[in-house]
Amino acid sequence: MLTAVLLFLPLAAALLLHFTKGATARALALGASLVEFALAAFVAVDFARHGSSAYNLDYAWVQSAGINFHLGLDGLSLLLVLLTTFLVPLILLAAFRGNYENPSAFYALVLFMQTGLLGVFMSLDAFLFYFFWEVALIPIYFLAGAWGGERRIAVTLKFFLYTVVGSLFMLAGFVYLYLQTGPAAGSLAAHSSELSAFYKLKLSAGEQSWLFWLIFAAFAVKMPIFPFHTWQPDTYTEAPAPATMLLSGIMLKMGIYGTLRWLLPIVPLGFSQWQKPVIILAVIGVIYGAIIAIRQRDMKRLIAYSSLSHVGLMAAGVFSLTQIGLQGAVVQMLAHGVNVVGMFFVADAIERRTGTRQLPDLGGLTRRTPLLSVCFLVMLLSTVALPLTGGFVGEFLLLAGIYQYSAWVGAVAGLTIIFSAVYLLRLFQRTMLGPDSSFSATITDLTGSELLVFVPLIVLVFWLGLFPGTFLHLSEPAVSSILTAVGR
Repeated sequence: MLTAVLLFLPLAAALLLHFTKGATARALALGASLVEFALAAFVAVDFARHGSSAYNLDYAWVQSAGINFHLGLDGLSLLLVLLTTFLVPLILLAAFRGNYENPSAFYALVLFMQTGLLGVFMSLDAFLFYFFWEVALIPIYFLAGAWGGERRIAVTLKFFLYTVVGSLFMLAGFVYLYLQTGPAAGSLAAHSSELSAFYKLKLSAGEQSWLFWLIFAAFAVKMPIFPFHTWQPDTYTEAPAPATMLLSGIMLKMGIYGTLRWLLPIVPLGFSQWQKPVIILAVIGVIYGAIIAIRQRDMKRLIAYSSLSHVGLMAAGVFSLTQIGLQGAVVQMLAHGVNVVGMFFVADAIERRTGTRQLPDLGGLTRRTPLLSVCFLVMLLSTVALPLTGGFVGEFLLLAGIYQYSAWVGAVAGLTIIFSAVYLLRLFQRTMLGPDSSFSATITDLTGSELLVFVPLIVLVFWLGLFPGTFLHLSEPAVSSILTAVGR
């Protein structure tokens, strides 16, 4: 029952928002998201005591076809549920600074998307997973298309086409797998779409080879990894700041999670066959994203390419197929979610005060903004992977896992630390330090509501950096189970 409440509470609040306006809509959206986070925190504490059996919800959905409404939690999915419920209230609070037309619809779409994201992370049935995968796409399409920048229509259409085409490939793969299964225990249906049924399939190496790309297409686009990334920089730049935070902080984690949950254990032979080419593509993305970020003049585009580079490292860690690499990917999903939301909020705060995101127009802002400078620096140093921050733990584990796979690949991937220091420290120098700009004397510091966004992010940055075992212990059994299913 609690699992259903966790999933549908944001949806219920989104429906209620259509009967509210203005400040009431903001208060209801924020209140519902805070209740949702409190519920997720309770589930996490209870999960640590009693395990996952209490959070398994399984009802016949399309009984004649063997399709169930099956939800469940393990350490891996629980961490992503916690990340989602932690970030959504902060993203909503960050959105309060904007004067969005029709705010009830805007906040309702954010909560509707939260339901889709939670459904993706909790689904244990293939067609239910696909259903929520598409549900999560719909709100972000309208958020970016209705409240985005001047080029929002063309950019959003490109994003929509990329993700829908990738999703259709995944659906085709799921249909094929479904047709290979037999009936579930106690079911009259000829086939089953249960994740556990897919895990038990004995597929030939040839079948797994092409099924790998059918399923991975959707995940590669969502992350994204090179060369499936071309929708990302424009979408991140043109979307309103809250939508960009949702995309970068949470939505891209769907691709990494899907790879861990739905790709590795189902087609391990296909995974092994294509492991090397995908790692090469991921590392190319690491270097490519970093080099392009160095050349950017727009703050949001710089952060977008930085995200592409860091996601490439996560993908390489997953495809290293090592315990430490997979654990690194899990921790880095959390750290990246926190870091990138903080960085995009910094960019939004500066743009609201100055009317520009262009680096040549900025400079000398730190004189009148000590609080903004400190918050900016903390988020930046975590993104650079400074020791004692969350970014360091994730990147260290990822690079160690990649190095176990190949010393040469690990050495090339390790260049991300140098490159990220170059473009991010340059970003801070060009905006906060350097010669004074026309905004240096007039810019104002962070407000109380903006600090309410930054403080929880900073707390989690140092919690991840100082006490990573809190999260690693939760994910370790799930990661070990995945490696066992793969045969490692």
